[in-house]
Amino acid sequence: MKYYSTLFLLVFFVTCSAFSQGKAVKYTVSSGETVNQIAQKFKVTPFDIYELNPDARNGVKPNTVLLIPAASNKNTDKKETAAVKSTSNGKATTHEVQPKETLFGLEKKYGISDEALKAANPFLVTDGLQPGQTLTIPGKGSAPKAAATSDKKQKGAEKYVYHDVAPKETKFGIAKQYGISIEELEKKNPEIVTSLPVGYRLTIKGTAPKTETAAPVSTAAKPEETKKPAESKKAVSYMEYQVKPKETFYSLGRVFHLTQEELVALNPSLSEGVKEGMVLKVPTGYVAPAPIVAQAQPAEKPVQTSVEKPVEKAIEKPVESTGGGIKIVDKVKSETVSADPEIVELSKKRGQNERKKVVLLLPFNLAKLQSDTTGTAARLKTDKFLNMTLDFYSGAMMAIDSARTLKLPIDVAIYDSQETKTTSNISSLIAQNKLQEADAVVGPFYQNNAESTANSLRLYNVPVISPLSKDVANPIDNLYQTIPSNDMVRNAIFDYMRAKNGNIVAVVDKKKESVISYIKQNQKGVVFAALTETGGLDVANLKSLLLPTRMNYVVMETGNTAMIKSVIKALTDAQKTCQVQLVILEQNSTLDTDEISFDNLVKLKLMYPSVTRDSDDQSVSIFKKEYKLKNKVYPNTYATRGFDVTFDTMMRLVQGKTYQETADLMTTQQVDNKFQFYKKEDGGHANKGVYILYYDSDLTLKEAN
Repeated sequence: MKYYSTLFLLVFFVTCSAFSQGKAVKYTVSSGETVNQIAQKFKVTPFDIYELNPDARNGVKPNTVLLIPAASNKNTDKKETAAVKSTSNGKATTHEVQPKETLFGLEKKYGISDEALKAANPFLVTDGLQPGQTLTIPGKGSAPKAAATSDKKQKGAEKYVYHDVAPKETKFGIAKQYGISIEELEKKNPEIVTSLPVGYRLTIKGTAPKTETAAPVSTAAKPEETKKPAESKKAVSYMEYQVKPKETFYSLGRVFHLTQEELVALNPSLSEGVKEGMVLKVPTGYVAPAPIVAQAQPAEKPVQTSVEKPVEKAIEKPVESTGGGIKIVDKVKSETVSADPEIVELSKKRGQNERKKVVLLLPFNLAKLQSDTTGTAARLKTDKFLNMTLDFYSGAMMAIDSARTLKLPIDVAIYDSQETKTTSNISSLIAQNKLQEADAVVGPFYQNNAESTANSLRLYNVPVISPLSKDVANPIDNLYQTIPSNDMVRNAIFDYMRAKNGNIVAVVDKKKESVISYIKQNQKGVVFAALTETGGLDVANLKSLLLPTRMNYVVMETGNTAMIKSVIKALTDAQKTCQVQLVILEQNSTLDTDEISFDNLVKLKLMYPSVTRDSDDQSVSIFKKEYKLKNKVYPNTYATRGFDVTFDTMMRLVQGKTYQETADLMTTQQVDNKFQFYKKEDGGHANKGVYILYYDSDLTLKEAN
């Protein structure tokens, strides 16, 4: 956030003259509106709004008053800038395209319009800009033409369309919003192939400006202005702030909009951790200055989280295991298991100082790595299982750093479980008495190995947490499955629909035999819509099953495009006389194609169950940002799960109860995953923490439950 603070000051000083010539419009935000929608309404970019309203980056609320720049003034300024940059001799020149150059950069460099450059180089329209091309750069003589076609120039500038990712938005929704495919969106923005970070600026049309900053407008006037962001740091003033009791890196970061690394850079003493009474150097403007109270510094205590890591040196992975780590969740949101669970706050129990031990069993398979003649780097490129293990490990290390910062009385040992689908070295670890005294064991990964470990540790009453397996477990009292089974995921959405007193109708393709069998055996009372002899939907029959006095949930399971279109059309027509919501039991790739109207899916509030959520909580955003700072990439599913499972396990152990007792009493929620354990009738524990998600009218995903 320090970056954004300093950048805002720079943008303000650079652009204030431009906006001073025209009036900024005051606009009151209506319910459900987003920054992107407001930008489109006033024909400006979201970044233009963020320039005048920095707090809008965190989202806008109804009745918030925003300053909106006048689009006409911005266009006038751009014309004047371009005129200043026109070549003085009026002769055409040539330019050889270099790697990473863009049309935007070249047009700004030579002070010419997009139309003029493409008119002189027609191949740019069809082939685009490629390194090695020789371009003809029009001289000053083309300026009158550009001036005479100012309207066309203005339209040319609009070809560069951007979209800033808002919380809960998806690639699917954004692509549909702009009428492009997901493939086209990813092709223009390769950084989002694996994840879609909130706040990321997407290129929708045209070529993005060649800049490393978030403010291309401020660097467009002159090439040498790209140095100004460094100068803007001088404009930031600082003050002294005394750390209050129980404050952490996380809470300080939220107050002063700084990351942990930025806080430590300003205050090297923080490298040893946050201590009450410390006097810190922080940016002004976030809190009122307060007098510094002189006090004796408390005696330093040894770090309460000791971590045995016998595998760490053997793995070449960009994961740091020391340093304070992030402070993602000071308090874990929890629920009591009931029909209408009450949200409570879960933190370290006061007076809970008894040290607990957590063991992580991760399948690094070091022996194979050391004997592999191709080397670790080559192995990482081809071994998906090893990459999954290391991703999970990186998330677990973030959790351990968080526990260390919170001063949880936890000792963590990490061992190589040396797993295959049928073998492991767990018996050897037990023989060395490595696991019997643990308060919880996370791992192994493979289901049969997790069950074998649980059986071996059952007499010692050690809970074994299976972190990744989706298989239905055998009945072992001390085994905890953290991923809900497929049937449990399906059960969750049917339970939700029944809780809403819904009329449930199923439209299932004949090819989906397993789905038909599941519904008939487990979901009594669900009626099936009739199909024609050719396997198509009997539309009249479907409409006859819809009730005008109740919410109608239509569960659609088919990959057939024609059937999907028939269902959607029938339901949109039925919305005129009754309430209807479209439901799917799992992700359906056919819905992502251009043949299916996303607008209709939104109208029908498409709903589906998921074991992970799509949260815009600030703590979640901080986790993703801090993970990227440490590992240079955004966390994937396995990294986030590594954090969630490990941190959840440690937090349960500091409640003054055993892991088993907390599993019976409370539901916890971490970054992406919910842990709502229940005891199975035949023995053992499974997780029924499932989210019910749906597309709302603002094109974002929301939680129904």
